[in-house]
Amino acid sequence: MDKKQERKIWIASLVGSSIEWFDYFLYATVAGLVFNQVFFVADDPTVGLLLSYASLALAFFIRPFGGIIFSHIGDKIGRKKTLIITLTLMGGATFLMGLLPTYQAIGVAAPILLVTLRLVQGLGIGGEWGGALLLAYEYAPPEKRGLYGSIPQMGVTIGMFLGTGALTFITSSVSQEAFISWGWRVPFILSALLVLFGFWIRKGIDETPDFKEMQASGDVVKVPLIETLKTHWREVLISIGAKFVETAPFYIFGTFVISYAPKYLGFTYAETLIAVMIATVITTILIPIMGSLSDKIGRKKMYVYGTLAMFLYAFPYFWILHQGTFLALLISTIIGLGVIWAPITAVLGTMFSEIFDAKIRYTGITLGYQFGAAIAGGTAPLVATALLVRFNDSWTPIAIYIMLTAVISLISVAAIRSLKKEAKQEVEIAKEW
Repeated sequence: MDKKQERKIWIASLVGSSIEWFDYFLYATVAGLVFNQVFFVADDPTVGLLLSYASLALAFFIRPFGGIIFSHIGDKIGRKKTLIITLTLMGGATFLMGLLPTYQAIGVAAPILLVTLRLVQGLGIGGEWGGALLLAYEYAPPEKRGLYGSIPQMGVTIGMFLGTGALTFITSSVSQEAFISWGWRVPFILSALLVLFGFWIRKGIDETPDFKEMQASGDVVKVPLIETLKTHWREVLISIGAKFVETAPFYIFGTFVISYAPKYLGFTYAETLIAVMIATVITTILIPIMGSLSDKIGRKKMYVYGTLAMFLYAFPYFWILHQGTFLALLISTIIGLGVIWAPITAVLGTMFSEIFDAKIRYTGITLGYQFGAAIAGGTAPLVATALLVRFNDSWTPIAIYIMLTAVISLISVAAIRSLKKEAKQEVEIAKEW
């Protein structure tokens, strides 16, 4: 593969993933800032916030179903076609959210419509990640799989940066009343431009070499889901558990804190968003570095180091945050989201891809990723908020929750070595670990 084609693959994988996560994080962020006031109206503000986060969590539970649908398509007819469909669903739902009337205008129909669009959004993202990852991974030379597999992961933080950046600009430019009234709608509506750009980028990309080889050999599985659950069920369970520490702390550091810091520590929304934005820039820079490093020292070693660091940082994160200064907010967010999370997410996709056969790879990695995200990711802000209510605003249970996700992930990834020996996988893959 020449340099020009390499860059084209990277951009197609990265841009689509960035757009999807830009759309997704708009909802995740605005849910804690606005939706509890304009869609989920309740006498108790905490109840409204819980309902907003519940709508966030709901889409995570629909994501596995989207993953099942689109991974079936991806393993049957190709990665490229699937990515066009997922982009359409995600972008269309986000655009329409920006046009929805409020609860005050149409009553209970408003939250119902919002949740419906949220579910459509979840279906799209459920199939997007696996396709974007395989687009990069299946084009990668064996010695660069860690680097290539980390590229789509950058889309998470780039999308988050764009989403929080847009909201930071708007919250800094208009009053809080104007933002709640109409300002939050602007990035949702403008997301349509990003979706069109994504279509244009992916138009010229060919199907991946691995899938072409499958088609040529006739090794396309009739029902990928059944084959995956029959022959690779242990790999799916390992992937679900390994996802925990990558997803729950991420949503604590990047989403939950956006409502927590202003409400409990007196920070402004703009200050909190700026801290998250700076952390995402650092993460985006570190992800490909960590991915490339994993090609030299191994995926598992990189993942374990990051997970242990996350376990140890759970209590210091809240202690630093509660010093109450903007510098403390910035440092705590940069360490957690910007530095410790980077090696975990950088190797996660490649790690998943290497334990599944190509013929069911889309289905296998998607099941692990999306069910893990549903259990530990989308629920994280909801769990954290509920813990605050239950334990009189104490952050200690939330720190313990972060540590628990790290323990579960360490146990899961420990099973990979014995699984690889039992399966007698290819020697070159074993060496990479």
